[in-house]
Amino acid sequence: MQNSNGKESVTVEGSSDEEPYVGMEFESEEAAKVFYDAYATRVGFIMRVDAFRRSMRDGKVVWRRLVCNKEGFRKLRPRRSENRKPRAITREGCKAMIVVKKEKSGKWVVTRFVKEHNHQLVPIPTNGRRSMLLSQTPDEKDVKIRELTAELQRERKRSAAFQEQLDMVLREMEEHSNHLSRSINDIVQTLEVNHHVLVRK
Repeated sequence: MQNSNGKESVTVEGSSDEEPYVGMEFESEEAAKVFYDAYATRVGFIMRVDAFRRSMRDGKVVWRRLVCNKEGFRKLRPRRSENRKPRAITREGCKAMIVVKKEKSGKWVVTRFVKEHNHQLVPIPTNGRRSMLLSQTPDEKDVKIRELTAELQRERKRSAAFQEQLDMVLREMEEHSNHLSRSINDIVQTLEVNHHVLVRK
């Protein structure tokens, strides 16, 4: 990953301690999502994929906003039953976000970053276990989601490593197959030449 000034930066996998900044570049939209999701988990909130814009030319997404899951406000709806408990407030008008835009170079660049949240942040412990602080938070569902998100990130990394190994094995098999094909063709050509020589004799 590089910034817009062309300076080398750390890769997404190794950037757990890095904070987003305007000008930060990613190879793809998905890479930007993975980075901000990991940042959100470390800082203590849940990322939500929000608005996007498409290219007028080919219809592909060229602009994306990633926000805190407490962005905006939930619309109030009348309860169907007075006996039902009111749902927990999960949206508090938080403004934290990043906006990424696809440049002509194909890179996705951060064009806006809002760091501040208007609510308490609850970072996930490095060992992945729920601490006493987490168990005392009012909204344990958010904490559980963050724990599952962290686990999902680890599984994605394992899956990517397995996929890379599989691709390597397939390439080796293809090279071996091509080598066998060339060897067989050489043998067939040699037999044909010997056959013509015998026929002439």
